[in-house]
Amino acid sequence: MGDNMTFKILRSHLVEGNLKPGEENLFRIDQALMQDATGTMALMQYEILGLKEIAIPFAIVYVDHNMLQLDHCNPDDHLFLQTFTSRHGIHFSRPGNGICHQVHVERFAAPGLTLIGSDSHTPTSGALGCIAIGAGGIDVGVVLAGHPFNLVTPIVVKVTLKGKLSPWVASKDIILEMLRRISVKGGIGKIYEFTGEGVKKLTVTQRATIGNMITELGATCGIFPSDERTLEFLRLQKREECFKPLEADPDAQYDEEMVIEIDKIVPLIACPSSPDNVVPVSEVAGKKIAQVCVGSSVNSWYEDLAIPALILKGNKLPPNVTMTISPGSRQILDTIIHTGIYEHYLLAGVRMLEPACGPCVGMGQAPPSGEASVRTFNRNFPGRSGTINDHVYLCSPATAGATALRGVITDPRTLGKPPGIRHPKEYIINDSMIVPPLPKEEREKVEIRRGPNIKPPPVNVPLPEDLSGEILIKLGDNISTGAMAPDGAIVMAYRSNVPAIAEFTFKKEDPDFVRRAKEKKGGFILAGENYGQGSSREHAALAPLYLGVRAVLARSFARIHRRNLIHQGLIPLLISAETHSELKQGDRLTFTGIRQEVEKGSREITFKSDSKECKARLELDEDERKSILAGGLLNYLKGKK
Repeated sequence: MGDNMTFKILRSHLVEGNLKPGEENLFRIDQALMQDATGTMALMQYEILGLKEIAIPFAIVYVDHNMLQLDHCNPDDHLFLQTFTSRHGIHFSRPGNGICHQVHVERFAAPGLTLIGSDSHTPTSGALGCIAIGAGGIDVGVVLAGHPFNLVTPIVVKVTLKGKLSPWVASKDIILEMLRRISVKGGIGKIYEFTGEGVKKLTVTQRATIGNMITELGATCGIFPSDERTLEFLRLQKREECFKPLEADPDAQYDEEMVIEIDKIVPLIACPSSPDNVVPVSEVAGKKIAQVCVGSSVNSWYEDLAIPALILKGNKLPPNVTMTISPGSRQILDTIIHTGIYEHYLLAGVRMLEPACGPCVGMGQAPPSGEASVRTFNRNFPGRSGTINDHVYLCSPATAGATALRGVITDPRTLGKPPGIRHPKEYIINDSMIVPPLPKEEREKVEIRRGPNIKPPPVNVPLPEDLSGEILIKLGDNISTGAMAPDGAIVMAYRSNVPAIAEFTFKKEDPDFVRRAKEKKGGFILAGENYGQGSSREHAALAPLYLGVRAVLARSFARIHRRNLIHQGLIPLLISAETHSELKQGDRLTFTGIRQEVEKGSREITFKSDSKECKARLELDEDERKSILAGGLLNYLKGKK
């Protein structure tokens, strides 16, 4: 029996384990990426482990999220990251060089590698045939220190793409179709492996769009073959020496299979306020909009920016519409300038932003209250844009361009023949904004600069014998990490300061939560299915920890957030729909002998709620159990020394 692509890479990086279904394994990691919003915590947690330099072949920090410098907070973070990377042998991508996922695909990702990133959209690099997984900052910090990455053997899904994309249909529509079929929680624990004749017709940048948004399924990652399209892309990047072919064996086995006839896909759009609320564009065509935003890590490649520009060429934006463009990298910015694409936007009245995440993470360009915003981004969770009552739609660049032209949501197929795009024969390669590590003999001379906003991460204490407290908040399904640690320019400036960012926990869901948590001296969170979907931000675990939360009871957990909770010593307890329905905010819960139950590996926990007995499941592997007992992964690792 042959191997699929996923198992070929995982097997070659296996440190411990046997890749049996449902069992944990340890893997060697080749590369790590961080960004400024998650990187400070990742590096400070790595620092706690006491190493002077990283223990893996390559790591890089990108400054791409917290770009607005309203006060000292963000520039202080950037200076900390710059000096820390110089001291510890890490590459540093300067502000304005571009979005981490796009630049990493351009300059560093390669077939057959393993990559871990403190950003949930790290699977973008799967477009180049590598296993690229998003994780919490503490996972990345531990990998930097030389520890292998723990991953339960994934369910591998074979996705066969048949046919060829029709005119005006994009790879964004393929991933939207997958979200329509599978939902935002249907991919938990799975790696999606793409194959078929349709894959051969997709460029690496089209594949990157799918790889980026595979995260929205709740998936571990996605992977594409390394083929002639991969070599073509690496040649354009002057990195053809990184190429090696990779595909599944003819007799490879898969756990699940799905087929997508991409020639039958029509332009699709995700309606407010979830990436899986997908319908054909034609169903919502004619809806008035106020804003169009093109860019983000999912759709800011050359063709993504060229299509709307050519649609707008020779026209002006309607008076009721504003439009922004965010190039994904300095390389793409250079390219659209030299090919005339930039000029088309300027003449049409479009606002041009710097290469950064920008409005995708609520970093400016919030839409007007109650007005529709059409974006080529990857997420439209409520309030993520910066406007509480936002109405954000997600679509392809072609749909965004047609919508901007007409001022209402528009199916691009109504525009007639699509414009022809002339791809550059070569790209301007300029790595001057990527600062390489200093020579080893110079690193210890570097002073790490820590501004007043940079606070050490909170440290938990070992799990006590018993736990008791009130349910501080009751939540429904699909609560995102953006609810616990919101996006936006004001809140994200405190990503290096957990006491400050904790003040915004669940602010949109319940403005009184923080006051109540402090008054009750902590307690428990009660939630529905897929708790913690979305971003990898570990602040969604660190902030509740700081406020005294010691456990979360939910019907199910998103993969990355579950790990973040465990790594900080917070217990993820699984409950039934009936228990979720019966419990309410304010109920007092008592877990008698909880430490003993964790120590002996109990999978069922009995607890009391206002004198009523309830049950919860506790599914932990051995290392997770030890982390919970120690009060978090760092405490556990330090105790092993």
